Amino acid sequence: MDVKFAFLNGILEEEVYVTQPPGFEAKDARHKVFKLKKALYGLKKTPRMWNKLIESFMLKLGFTKCSVEYGVYVKESQSQSLIYVCLYVDDLLFTRSSMTD
Repeated sequence: MDVKFAFLNGILEEEVYVTQPPGFEAKDARHKVFKLKKALYGLKKTPRMWNKLIESFMLKLGFTKCSVEYGVYVKESQSQSLIYVCLYVDDLLFTRSSMTD
């Protein structure tokens, strides 16, 4: 599953300012900058903020983070099978240890 807006909804932990993009400058205030309210695609911090957000969400759902493989979360289902979620950048892979429930 591809998370389409993973990098556009990150919550900033500190103030971040960017210059006005070419072609979108305010005519009377070209020297001013924009203060970001949310993460911006291409911002160096964005992947780290996305990872922090998805990790807290997975832990709230009862998953545990794998100690040897970064980005792998495991949860035991009611039928005693294991549910695995693998995270790579903004892609998620869901699988389980049993075909039957």
